[in-house]
Amino acid sequence: MSDARDFTRGLCRGTTRLLAQQGFATLTEVTLGNGRRADILALGGAGEIRIVEIKSSPADFRADRKWHEYRHYCDRLYFAVAAQFDEALIPADCGLIRADAWGAALLREAPLLLLPAPRRRALLLRFALLAGHRLNQFLDPQFNAAVEP
Repeated sequence: MSDARDFTRGLCRGTTRLLAQQGFATLTEVTLGNGRRADILALGGAGEIRIVEIKSSPADFRADRKWHEYRHYCDRLYFAVAAQFDEALIPADCGLIRADAWGAALLREAPLLLLPAPRRRALLLRFALLAGHRLNQFLDPQFNAAVEP
């Protein structure tokens, strides 16, 4: 496995730890209704849905032209970056998380933009089905009843 991939996975792990401390359940690498894949999809107890995009470097951020498309699939959108990342690159209307492999800190809260009810329902169902499927795969890796929903 490459060092860059390990670094990105570390940022993801630290970020999911922060979200868990805030009361959110998380799934990683989730395909959304528009075909885009969110790095982290988080679900809070009150039904709030957050998406966090992991950016391992300024070049990674600059090359990503699709992040705007995530706004339609969450109540709050964040970027998680490493300590050496220039936070001025992250748009002011997005949340900002500073992360490493062991934890993370929320530097800037994202604005709340409520999802329409039908899309929220579809995302909640997607989250539940995907979580259940992944749990089944973990508990019984030899049985592959279906592909991820």
